[in-house]
Amino acid sequence: MTRTLVLWLPPLAALGEDDAPRPAWLRIDDGVIVDSGQDDGWVDAWEKPQDNTNDRLVALAPAADVPLRWLHYPDAAPAQAAAAARIDALKNSLGDAAVLHVVAGQPAETGQAVPVAVTTHAAMTAWTDWLKARDLAPAAIIPAATAVPPPEPDTLWAAEVGGEQIVRTADRAWVSDPELDPLIAGSHAILPLDAGRMREALLLTLSAPPLDLLSGGWKPKRSWSVDPAMLRLAKRLAIALVVVSLAVPIIYALRLSSDAGRADEAVVAMARKAGVAAGDAAAAEAELDRRLAAAGGGPLAFSVPASALYDAMGDAPGVTLKTLSHRTDGTLTTTLAAPRVEDINKVLLALQARGYRITAQPMAGSDGQQMANITIRAVP
Repeated sequence: MTRTLVLWLPPLAALGEDDAPRPAWLRIDDGVIVDSGQDDGWVDAWEKPQDNTNDRLVALAPAADVPLRWLHYPDAAPAQAAAAARIDALKNSLGDAAVLHVVAGQPAETGQAVPVAVTTHAAMTAWTDWLKARDLAPAAIIPAATAVPPPEPDTLWAAEVGGEQIVRTADRAWVSDPELDPLIAGSHAILPLDAGRMREALLLTLSAPPLDLLSGGWKPKRSWSVDPAMLRLAKRLAIALVVVSLAVPIIYALRLSSDAGRADEAVVAMARKAGVAAGDAAAAEAELDRRLAAAGGGPLAFSVPASALYDAMGDAPGVTLKTLSHRTDGTLTTTLAAPRVEDINKVLLALQARGYRITAQPMAGSDGQQMANITIRAVP
């Protein structure tokens, strides 16, 4: 459900007076007026439920302090017409421009009349202070005179709006004055506007306000509020994120430890099949390496470092093998020759990249080639 409270602001002349009349008000639910009055009943009518986010407060500024004009610019675009209306209204207003607050609405189409309201910054200050004193923050402040529809040709409307008698011509709206009204009307008749039609016009104005006095320097600054429920949810999500961040590496470490334990058990079982009795995988691996070394196999065998050496030489076509020998401790010794030292270094770097320990003693060959006596540790 959408609720709107319409509250008429008191005239400036009545602000601060002890016997000032109570403001008029309306409560509208889903476009239907459900309550109204000119008393303090709006306080109870505006008890906002905490979970209702569709409530809004609209304040109506009195016509006595905010008269209206409608200016025409047939050939101007809507935005241009609004800008021109503000400038012309300021030129035609009395008093210092710095103290005036001029607001122009923007027509929907080219050629439509532009509503212009003129009041003062002092009036805006007085009304906003009055609202703040009652802990009210309106969504808009609309001149009450905008609600009076234009009259029929050659006539003027007189309408009761929030305790004010407002007179409306085709291009002006002001608070009625018994002495001035006949002079302004001239030969045109001032007819009373039907209350039902006035009510419909007011509802239409509230649904699509033609202008809002809360503009320019009076436009409310956007404020950020934190929803307690959202804050609680954010805290819970943050705690959950921390828990998950800690749980993932812990679970991974447990799985890794479990997998490593199963792998060690498999190694011990395989060693037992080979006749090696060992308490753990490290002891079994050491005993297997010892037996393979004694038999001339395993990682200390000639084929392991020799294969790595031949693979490294495959990437350096200019390198040739002069001598090659192998010791029982797994050390491979060789003499390499190449036209350039860089070619031999390429082989050495490839062996080091595979994790082998290399020692090299360069020397010059009798045929002009570069040579090096190299030692390769078979166990990386």
